[in-house]
Amino acid sequence: MIAKVGDTLVMDGDHARTAVVLAVPHADGSPPYVVKWLATGHLAMVSPGAFSRIVPAAQPAGAGRAPLPQAGR
Repeated sequence: MIAKVGDTLVMDGDHARTAVVLAVPHADGSPPYVVKWLATGHLAMVSPGAFSRIVPAAQPAGAGRAPLPQAGR
């Protein structure tokens, strides 16, 4: 997993556990990361698990997901 400052971290696929990456101590972008949890504003250093993902800052939060089916189509 590689991250940059400003990216969004979604822990274990749970959007309630979403954070903004504030610092990346390793030059190669590997964990741990200093993050700010969006729900609480709490700052923490985390090492994301295998089911976590990074959403690049330039990419919308829903990007990479299959679109929802439209009613009546």
